[in-house]
Amino acid sequence: MPATPRVLITDAADLDHTIALNLLAEAGIEATYLDSRDRGEILAAAQGCAGLILGYASLDAHMISALPKLKVVATMSAGFDMVDVQAATDAGITVCTVPSAATADVATHAFAGMLALVRQLPRSQTLARAGDWTGAGLPVPPRLESLTLGLVGFGRIAQFLANIAGPVFKEVIAYDPFPPDECWPDGVRRVELDELLAGSNVLSLHTPLTGETENLIDAKALEAMPTGSYLVNVARGGLVDESALLEALDSGHLAGAMLDVLAQEPAPANHTLLAHPSAIITPHTAYRSTASLHEYMALPARNVIAVLAGKAPETPLRLAAATA
Repeated sequence: MPATPRVLITDAADLDHTIALNLLAEAGIEATYLDSRDRGEILAAAQGCAGLILGYASLDAHMISALPKLKVVATMSAGFDMVDVQAATDAGITVCTVPSAATADVATHAFAGMLALVRQLPRSQTLARAGDWTGAGLPVPPRLESLTLGLVGFGRIAQFLANIAGPVFKEVIAYDPFPPDECWPDGVRRVELDELLAGSNVLSLHTPLTGETENLIDAKALEAMPTGSYLVNVARGGLVDESALLEALDSGHLAGAMLDVLAQEPAPANHTLLAHPSAIITPHTAYRSTASLHEYMALPARNVIAVLAGKAPETPLRLAAATA
């Protein structure tokens, strides 16, 4: 009689891990939950496990080599930078992500952020609460129809954003070296990165964090953007050089930034961007909705169940995508 496969679920944060526990139990899989990101605790708890479902906890090459029975790793996010994908692939481990559970939610969060930036909503609220109904101290905002929206990366979220934001902007342009031209939709002009930076009044980031994209938006990139432009990041904090961003905001070269992600999370209380008058910071909540919070736990469980049953998972990560 074959042994019952075991699965470990870690650090689900605000997600309801019992959704995954119940699905796995119904499939005859023994599953446990560990509320920790500690490497040693995870290694100890994962011994003998065939599957791992990870929140933000890391799984590096050394950990993979110490878990010889591991067959599948599923993340609770579209991001996968917490997993050494090459090491997992080399070890014959299937890696799965949640690429589209919060597509609409993240896209609308980005859209809301850029609207709030351009229309000066947080500053306007501060003035109203102080009894100032003149708005005289606020920068006069441009009309959205005079601005170009630029997208770094053109996957599901960026495409959804282009559909909802396109009608109110003058133009939408995007940079993504991977989709073939025949898959590129009408209404979004494809450009190279240099042209995107120079032409975007509002720049929104929608690309994975890899060795090639880390600090992609550095001092040089910010300098290339038009004076008075805006930056929106709902992807990964490591895409942006935060020191360079702070300088660009302080100098006025950038008019504002909306960040749902930072390089360090939770951010330290003294993080300069948290209190910056030209920055809107949200606590990595762009993905949140009643529907997405359920799917972020259910889909990883379904992926693990499929792999352990010898079937194809719903959303496997392709190595090409991981290294793109």
